[in-house]
Amino acid sequence: MQHRIVVLGAGYTGASAAGRLARRLHREDVAITLVNAEPDFVERVRMHQLAAGQDLTPRPLGEMFAGTGVELKAAKVTGVDADRRTLTVTVHGADGVDRDEELAYDTLVYALGSGWKDQGVPGVAEHAHEIAGRPGALRVRERLAGLDAGQHVLVVGGGLTGLETATEIAEARPDLAVALAAHGGLGDWLAPKGARHLRKVIDRLGVTVHEHTTVTAVAADHVATADGTSIPAAVTVWTTGFAVHPIAAATTLETDGTGRIVVDGTMRSVSHPDVYAIGDAALVMGPGEKPLRMSCASGLPTAWQAADAIAARLTGGRLPNVPLRYFNQCISLGRKEGLIQYVTADDRAVSAALTGRLAAIYKELVCKGAAWGVANPTMGIPSRRRRVTHRPAPAGPAVRTPA
Repeated sequence: MQHRIVVLGAGYTGASAAGRLARRLHREDVAITLVNAEPDFVERVRMHQLAAGQDLTPRPLGEMFAGTGVELKAAKVTGVDADRRTLTVTVHGADGVDRDEELAYDTLVYALGSGWKDQGVPGVAEHAHEIAGRPGALRVRERLAGLDAGQHVLVVGGGLTGLETATEIAEARPDLAVALAAHGGLGDWLAPKGARHLRKVIDRLGVTVHEHTTVTAVAADHVATADGTSIPAAVTVWTTGFAVHPIAAATTLETDGTGRIVVDGTMRSVSHPDVYAIGDAALVMGPGEKPLRMSCASGLPTAWQAADAIAARLTGGRLPNVPLRYFNQCISLGRKEGLIQYVTADDRAVSAALTGRLAAIYKELVCKGAAWGVANPTMGIPSRRRRVTHRPAPAGPAVRTPA
């Protein structure tokens, strides 16, 4: 009987983990199923570009995983029973009818990621837009296309996503009045060189910055702030952070207060040893016992760690012991400018930074490299397939469709 590995989510982390597992294990020993609601891989780090009107290269998952031995299942995950080792998915049939199915697994890789977080601010859900995924980015794109010259666009959130979104829109639509509302100072976590360059680019693009500003309510044409100011906004883009997918918190898996699955150094759940969590869905401790932030920079190393650990445990090999750390923060500031802020292992800025056109090229290469690694999931990894020697007890029928 094949060992059944199910990977939930085909973002950067899930797709990378599935491809790496296919490279590590013999096909006759394992059945790897990758479950994803969308048929295409989404370059999440480029959603600000999509929102600003740029077209992205389609990346069908079926083409990416053709010939790898990974089975794709187009379905939406609706529940996980970590005690029975089963999960429930909804499949959209060719006849247009949605049907629920139950899948069983021997090993689960949970990579459902995160979405936007409204912070409980009144009016956000009704009037603000998000770019955490493709549907949201396409809605922003449509709204921006319908704006006349001089209308106001406000990006709320001064982190990496907010900075990239505000500068991308300002560069693509110089006829619009683009503003950024930051809870703290502009780039206040950056080293002086990086902060100076950021402010120079922001000024050159004509972005109005509202620093130390807390948005307390969002309306259709403006936002209200804690100091009583009203900021005009025909379109409000909300980028104040991410919230993890809620499914894990509804299971018996041990999670933290945000719903992230608590894992050990191999990305294995501390409460259910047949479950691994990676990317934004996992509470991973990095250098200095600080949780890794939700990001592609954190997610990909956790995917590699989990895949190698699963392969090692199934084949009796050596467990990976690769330290998870940061090297830099890559920020695009439109298509022509960038900022690479070098950081310590625990993500604190150091004095060194790369700026300007070279930084933009560097960031573009990082994005292309990440996408290439997902689009070629078994390339660039030494072929070290080993036979499975450790098989847990089966979890039940592979698929059960309720009547």
